Amino acid sequence: MERTGMDLKTVKKENQVQVKNQIQIEKEKKTEALSEELFRLARDSVFVHLRFLDVAVSGLVPKAETGRSSVCSDGKNIYYNPVYILKKYEQDNNYVVRLLLHILFHHIFYHNFQYDKMEEESWNLAADIAVENTILEMELSYANLKKDEEAKAWLLKLKEEAGSLTAEKLYRFFKKSLLEQEEREELQRLFQKDEHILWKEQEQLFITEEQWKKIGERVKADLKSFSKNKTGSESLTKNLEEATKDRYDYGEILKRFTVMGEDIQINPEEFDYIYYTYGLASYGNVPLIEPLEYHEVQKVKDFVIALDTSASCRGKVVQAFLKKTYSILKGSENFFHKINVHIIQCDNQVQNDTKITSQEQFDEFITYGKLTGFGATDFRPVFEYVEQLLEQGEFDNLKGLIYFTDGYGIYPERMPEYDVIFAFLEDDDRKPQVPPWAIKVVLDEDELDENRKE
Repeated sequence: MERTGMDLKTVKKENQVQVKNQIQIEKEKKTEALSEELFRLARDSVFVHLRFLDVAVSGLVPKAETGRSSVCSDGKNIYYNPVYILKKYEQDNNYVVRLLLHILFHHIFYHNFQYDKMEEESWNLAADIAVENTILEMELSYANLKKDEEAKAWLLKLKEEAGSLTAEKLYRFFKKSLLEQEEREELQRLFQKDEHILWKEQEQLFITEEQWKKIGERVKADLKSFSKNKTGSESLTKNLEEATKDRYDYGEILKRFTVMGEDIQINPEEFDYIYYTYGLASYGNVPLIEPLEYHEVQKVKDFVIALDTSASCRGKVVQAFLKKTYSILKGSENFFHKINVHIIQCDNQVQNDTKITSQEQFDEFITYGKLTGFGATDFRPVFEYVEQLLEQGEFDNLKGLIYFTDGYGIYPERMPEYDVIFAFLEDDDRKPQVPPWAIKVVLDEDELDENRKE
């Protein structure tokens, strides 16, 4: 049977659609292949020029997804739209290697693992600026972008106002100094390279928090040999120190200062309800066995808080530390009803000792207490003073001492008979070495923030 003109027209149209579809498929394959090649060249550049990042960059696998609007990473894969990548490359030939470094430093600096603790918009911006500042400081010609001069001008301004440009410090700065919407949009235009939408889905991360921390430690160790006699690694070092430092649950730390003792409360484990109810049923309101009133529990009774009031310790930060300590301890599960806490203020000599025996006195000190001193720092007078208190029988069972300080002081040589924790807000190699018998803890300033997102 001969085909009619209408049949031939339909067949021709179908063939044209098939050809167009095939052309589109081939075009997409070519686009994807080109984008894969761009990422391969970017990875090779990192391998060649930044050997200390070899393990880290090997942990990220580029993966093309045409449904993506831009670029994002879950800690294992970099998901990207091939067309988006080619357009960006066309605008700036160094864009892909810059993007790779940007995402890489996010993970090395631990930015994605702190996402659930922060206000998203401010943390996104702070994290982007921190990694971009690090890359620019390294002066990598093969990663330069056309907008870098604009970005550098902003970084100078931010450094003057916020200090060192780690994500944590920038975040605190943005929380205290609200940006105008125009300023925020301008900073996003200059510093944003990827979306952070997968940072929320922590359970789906293929490379775990602990694995990225080990990668960060490796980078930190390798950087020392790589950066010898080179400049441009200050921000990288600071961000790595922030990312790899140990983080502690301050409430868990205070458990070191608990002491077993009797507290007035019902002990349900030693109370027999059968005899109790039998007595009520048989003899009216006369139970056979009364509930035990004393129960041995782990609670805080005797301990010392030493506050470094030297000139380098800011009053507001000291107050915040004390409030945080108080908020943890004031719950009935941590305090004995009768306590014996000494809050000792000291710079190069003991300036004040406030004895606290109740929550009411603690409340009063928090509200009305004043910091005194602000001279040089010497830790020894506090320990000598505590020894005098022990000799005078001031403590029944002193479990420990927490010393909140900047760390720049003279430590005692002799180990005391109680536990000691030196709590810092920041840490660096210039501080004197903490004695081996003491525990060093680096706290986050965010952890002391009463308005911190939990």
